[in-house]
Amino acid sequence: MRILVTGGSGFIGSRVVRELLAKGHEIRIFDKISSTQYPELCSVGNICDSEALDKALKHIDIVYHLAAEHRDDVNPVSLYYEVNVEGTRKLAAACVANKVSTIIFTSSVALYGLNVGEPSEDFASHPFNDYGRSKSQAEEVLQEWADKHGSLVIVRPAVIFGEGNRGNVYNLVKQIASGRFVMVGSGRNEKSMGYVGNIASFLVFLSESAERGVRVYNYADKPDFSMNELVSLVRLSTGKRKDSFVRIPYWIGIVGGLCLDAVSSITGRKLPISAVRVKKFCATTTISVDRVRATDFTPPFSLAQGMKMFLEHEFGVRKRD
Repeated sequence: MRILVTGGSGFIGSRVVRELLAKGHEIRIFDKISSTQYPELCSVGNICDSEALDKALKHIDIVYHLAAEHRDDVNPVSLYYEVNVEGTRKLAAACVANKVSTIIFTSSVALYGLNVGEPSEDFASHPFNDYGRSKSQAEEVLQEWADKHGSLVIVRPAVIFGEGNRGNVYNLVKQIASGRFVMVGSGRNEKSMGYVGNIASFLVFLSESAERGVRVYNYADKPDFSMNELVSLVRLSTGKRKDSFVRIPYWIGIVGGLCLDAVSSITGRKLPISAVRVKKFCATTTISVDRVRATDFTPPFSLAQGMKMFLEHEFGVRKRD
C-alpha cells in the first residue's frame, strides 16, 4: 500500500516507517523536520499547511497520523491546539479531498487524567493538561471525519520508551545512573509503559485488518511497574544499590516545581523539572489493555526485554539477573 506517516521523523514514527518498509509498503513521511533515517522519503512541512498536506496525500491509501506537539513545556500552550487539533482538522479535510479513507491516529492516555485507576477505552475523558485536552479534541475531529468519510483507528499509548528516545523515561534513567536521583513521594504509584518496538508492531498490525468503522485501543506492555520497582530495576542494572537514594515528600516536590516554573517564566529557559512533571511522576497512570489482548496481536518483545535493550543501547549496561 501507499502510506503517509505524519510525524514519521520522530521517535515512534521512525520505528513505524521501518516496520512498514519491511512489509513492502510504499512510504512517504510528512514532518516539520527531515528524517535522519529516511531523508529520501521525507517531505518537510507544517501539519497546519493545507496546501502541503494536499500535495503529500496524492495517491495515498492509508495515513498514520503521529505528528503532534507533545512535550510538557510547549510555549505558548496555544500550540497544542494549533497543531494537535487544527492540524488534525486540516489533515482530515485533505484526506477528504484526496479520497483517503483510512486514518490510524496515535492519541494518548493523557486524556484520561491522573490517578483514575485502570481505565478502559470507554472511560470518559478527564485530561489534566493542555496536551491531553488537545488530544481529546483531535479524536473528536477524526470521529466526525470517520462518520462520513472512512475508517478510523485510534491508539492511546501509555509512556513509550526505547532506543533513541530522549523523553521522560530516558531522563529518569539518566538521573538514576548519574547518582543524582531524588524520589518524590512514596514511589508506590504505578505506571503503564510500552516498548517502542511493540507499539510500532501493533500500529503496523492495525493496517492489515479489514475491519471498518471506528476502533479505539489503549496500548501498554504489562505488567505495570511501581516507581519503586522501576527505580530499583534501573539502579541494579547500572551497578548501584537499589535503595540508596534520597526521598522527599510530594508537597516539597510540588513547591520546588512551582518555583522552577517561575524561574523558567522569568528567564525564558526550559528547565528539566516543573510542577507538571512532578505531578505526572507521582501519579498513578495505568490503563486496561484487554481490548488489545482480544486481538491476534502478539508483542515481539516482553516489557523486560524492551527495558534490557533500552538500557544496553542508551547506557551501555546489561541487566543483571
